[in-house]
Amino acid sequence: MSGQTGIFHLINKVMFHILFSGGRGEDSSVIITLPECSAFSDIPEEALAKVFNYLTLIPRQPGVKFIIILDRRLDTWASIKMALARIAASFPGNLHLVLVLRPTSFFHRTVTDIGFRFSQEDFMLKMPVVMLSSVTDLLRYIDENQLTSEFGGTLDYCHSDWIVLRTAIESFAVTVKDIAQMLQGFGTELAETELPDEGKAIEYLLDCHTTKYRKLKDAIRSVSKEGRHLLSSLATSGKEDDSQWDVKLDWETVQRLLAQLRDMESAFDGFFEKHHLKLHQYLQLLKYEQSFQELCLEHLVAQERELSIHVDTLAQTEQGLKRLDTLECNAQDVMARAQIIILHGHQLSANHHYAMALIMQRCNELRHHCDTLNCALKTKHSRLLHAHQLLLCLGQAQTWCDEGAYLLASQLVDKFQSKEGAQAALRDIEKFLDGAPSMLSSGPDVIAVEYEAVITPQLQVRTRSLFNRQACLRKLADKHVRPVQLVAPRPENPPRAKSPLFSPNDFHVCSVQIEVIHDYQDSRSCVSYSLEGEDSPDLLKRHVMRELIETERIYVEELLSVLLGYRAEMDNPALSGILPPILRSKRDILFGNMPEIYNFHSRVFLQALEGCLEAPEGVGACFLDRKESFQMYECYCQNKPRSEALWRQFSDCGFFQECQKKLEHKLGLDSYLLKPVQRLTKYQLLLKELLKYSTDCEGTSELQGALTAMLDLLKSVNDSMHQISITGYEGDICELGRVLMQGSFSVWLSHKKGATRMKELARFKPMQRHLFLYERALLFCKRREEHGDGCDKTPSYSFKHCLKMTAVGITENVKGDVKKFEIWYSGREEVYVVQAPTVEVKMAWLNELRRILTNQQKLLRGLWEHHMLYVI
Repeated sequence: MSGQTGIFHLINKVMFHILFSGGRGEDSSVIITLPECSAFSDIPEEALAKVFNYLTLIPRQPGVKFIIILDRRLDTWASIKMALARIAASFPGNLHLVLVLRPTSFFHRTVTDIGFRFSQEDFMLKMPVVMLSSVTDLLRYIDENQLTSEFGGTLDYCHSDWIVLRTAIESFAVTVKDIAQMLQGFGTELAETELPDEGKAIEYLLDCHTTKYRKLKDAIRSVSKEGRHLLSSLATSGKEDDSQWDVKLDWETVQRLLAQLRDMESAFDGFFEKHHLKLHQYLQLLKYEQSFQELCLEHLVAQERELSIHVDTLAQTEQGLKRLDTLECNAQDVMARAQIIILHGHQLSANHHYAMALIMQRCNELRHHCDTLNCALKTKHSRLLHAHQLLLCLGQAQTWCDEGAYLLASQLVDKFQSKEGAQAALRDIEKFLDGAPSMLSSGPDVIAVEYEAVITPQLQVRTRSLFNRQACLRKLADKHVRPVQLVAPRPENPPRAKSPLFSPNDFHVCSVQIEVIHDYQDSRSCVSYSLEGEDSPDLLKRHVMRELIETERIYVEELLSVLLGYRAEMDNPALSGILPPILRSKRDILFGNMPEIYNFHSRVFLQALEGCLEAPEGVGACFLDRKESFQMYECYCQNKPRSEALWRQFSDCGFFQECQKKLEHKLGLDSYLLKPVQRLTKYQLLLKELLKYSTDCEGTSELQGALTAMLDLLKSVNDSMHQISITGYEGDICELGRVLMQGSFSVWLSHKKGATRMKELARFKPMQRHLFLYERALLFCKRREEHGDGCDKTPSYSFKHCLKMTAVGITENVKGDVKKFEIWYSGREEVYVVQAPTVEVKMAWLNELRRILTNQQKLLRGLWEHHMLYVI
């Protein structure tokens, strides 16, 4: 800042003695005028050097030259000599010429001529000096329209106006620099500010930062206004005189400073917007955490655990139900607040909050606590009601027993002296017995099982006591044949039919559909761009790249819409009423590993493809580098039949219709669940198009490798889809390794020790077998007839035989048919003659078999060499 203040001082003090008119000499040399000035010798050397340096920096052209006009017409030779010496010592630029107007008086002119003659060589070694007798001599070196009026020229120049203008420009530059420092300081303050843990402190920080931001914005607007005003003044001066090149330079300088100011303002706005958003989201997170902590869910859970369902009296049961009702009422209020917090958390996540993972974790915790508490309250309410029912029944039975005892005790003996009286008493007793409570007809064991969850030891004792009283009353009420002779009572053991506790369930066998992905070539492919050969291959490649990237973006958006619009909505409490509970528990079956696929494409693959837009030659490497990641599609496709079966079961569910309505999708969810399979087949078509337009180009080999990898992936997915329908294999099929190939063949089998007749017979009756080639084994299966109608038709493969690859050999050619080859096992103990549908299929299988056997030999050879080395 002190340097800039010094420049202002020099402009206002020293520059009054040095003129910068903007005139030009020969070779566009810039003219600097040193007019008559008695105080020139008083200017300090340092100040003079700074002024000269400042003036040489005003023209911004490289290699610019300067001409100095030294007006000393009223001065002496000593003054001229001193001035030339100071110019030679202080001028930093490329000095083209020094034009000296010598003194006009006869004496001083003569002295000057003599002095210059003797000193000329000294000055000429340092700078070119020309001594002029009059103003007219200047016209030989400088055109008159480049000279000011005091030298007989026509150049319009006001030195005081120039000083005012330069002062304004330098002041504006200093202000812009100050603004930059202020913005940098404020940015550093924002970046280094420690965030408090209280909401009010965050709000205060937001207000302070916003206030400072607005003040800085006002300062920027004020400086911009000042710059535009200065620019307008310069533009007006330039229109009045187009020849003034220094005005144009000043205009460019101010324009550049304004551009810097705009760039700083734009960068500052972006930085503050991000900081303000982060601070605002931090405040939202604090409030959300505070709301989460203020919920009394844990307190309610503790109260629920303290509430016992083991009661022995009706009063305890009714008191427990009242406490439970109060607790449920409080819980409903708290859970309603929890649902609001969960909804708020989903809204924050939808707005891409930076703490989305933590917020969703809190939402899941709240949902889990609410579900657990709600389930526990419902269970306890049900059990308390059950206990209340048991106690009511016990009370009724107790009352019945008491009334029975009273009935027997109140019978008058005189009444039994007559037949009619005895029969009437007997009818009364039988009527009373018929009105026994229903629980007494069940037996104590049934009661114990029925009320197992709520019955206490005291209630068990009470129950058995009641049944014992019932038995005693029945004995007392039994009929005796003679009033005197005791007769053993007739045993009354009414059969008690036990209802089964478990009923057989119907098991439905769900068919699994295999979806075979075919490699197809459509003659009217959507990526065929060439129109009668008018476009160049490079342009066509760019067309294909654009389609690849655009369709990838659409694909990612569609996956996200499914995950948010369907999968995430399964956790939405507002839709729980129309969502079957079993469907929520099977969401991973319905959607498979679609979240994993979305994360890969949105975070990794799409960005990598976008980086290849201007360099299509890199797209092959883009696929190859992520070849392993694409294996996740195999898992998705293997799950697809289960997903489709689940969809067919619940496709008419109101939940799906509501979600589709919200998303405004024209197609149902099943169409979007098919998108990953369709996208996988689309890649190889686009790669083929790119390869077609990339002959002998950079990256062609990687592109061919990418196409091969995607075709291999499609084949692997197709093979694995068939593998899941193998039945009857005992053991873990995963131990056989990865499925390499599969297909249907005609097979003849012969045994080395078998009868010749059986071998001959086998040659005429081939078996139709479906072969699965694994890394460690070869499976022979029989394809079963497809069952079901329409889309439910599914093939299955019954396991027949397994050959370990360590004992397998092959014979590539069989006489009589080029499509046949032999697979022999255990030194030709078993020989399988296999007939492929085509020669191409045969060669593909032979190549794969040879590769497996060769790798086995290399492995065995390596193990043997290692063993021998160890032995030696």
